[in-house]
Parts: sequence; structure tokens; C-alpha cells
Amino acid sequence: MKAIIKTGGKQYIVSENDEIFVEKLNAQEGDKVKFDEVLMIDGRVGTPNIAGAVVEATVLKQGKHKKIRVFKYSQKDRSHRKTQGHRQPYTKVKIEKING
Repeated sequence: MKAIIKTGGKQYIVSENDEIFVEKLNAQEGDKVKFDEVLMIDGRVGTPNIAGAVVEATVLKQGKHKKIRVFKYSQKDRSHRKTQGHRQPYTKVKIEKING
């Protein structure tokens, strides 16, 4: 059974026993979370969500992705150069059950 869920402004295609990285959630490791914004289950499309559908998951890990470097500059103006780094926080979850 496959489903499309929406969390953190992004959409994910999931099935049972999948492990995915989502935007950071306010939950501890081992907590159960429910995604109630289910857009589609096995070809059945909601308008925009399927009423009563829930995807249950368990939080495996909280962490940060690898650091990326952001370098900004103006082409002809050598005085404007700026380097900045960023690490995006994430939550790794395991999909346990899809209820539709």
C-alpha cells in the first residue's frame, strides 16, 4: 500500500516500513507521530486530503544534514564577498501503518 503525505511543506511517497527524512518535528526519539494530511492512498485521491486517513510513524532520529557553503558575491565589485554555512535539521521516521 502506497500513500502520499504532506509535512513540512513537502510531499512524500511512502509505503509501510519505509524510512524517510522529513523536516524537523517536535518529537523525541521513539515517539509515535501521525501524519493526517494524506493526499492519496493507492490511487484514491483526496480533495485535497482524504478524510479520516492517517499515516502512523515512529521517530528514529533527530539530526542535521551535512554543512553546505553559500558564497555570495558581486561580479565586478570585489569588496562584496560573503561566505555562509548552513545545516538543515531533519527527523528520520519509519512508517509503521497506513490507515485509509
